[in-house]
Amino acid sequence: MKLITRETDYAIRILKAIAEKPGRSAASIELSKELGIPVAFVRKILQVLARKGPLTSTKGKGGGFVLTTPLDKILLVDIMIMFQGPVSLGDCLFGKKLCGNRASCSLRCIILELEGTIRERIKNVTIASL
Repeated sequence: MKLITRETDYAIRILKAIAEKPGRSAASIELSKELGIPVAFVRKILQVLARKGPLTSTKGKGGGFVLTTPLDKILLVDIMIMFQGPVSLGDCLFGKKLCGNRASCSLRCIILELEGTIRERIKNVTIASL
């Protein structure tokens, strides 16, 4: 039951690192070395971020990735959805795949309530504020 996946964590760190380089593009290898994230992960995350919005990419010598949206306009919840889908604490805390008790499970009701509370608390959190 992880609230923030490794990919989301890496995406946040990558966005913040790129923001520290205003006016110049950041290369995947440079970000990998700087952040200690495997280059394959960095490339995958950069591709998603470029395809879905807050980054743009340029190819070739001197190419790389640049923020197109300021960090104070990028919401944590949007990055979470981009990399892991809607906020979810999981289907069952007992690790069961499917259960005949799902509709009347009192624990499930608590989980759904917690998910709603989490969504409400993070809906306005920006990457800049982290």
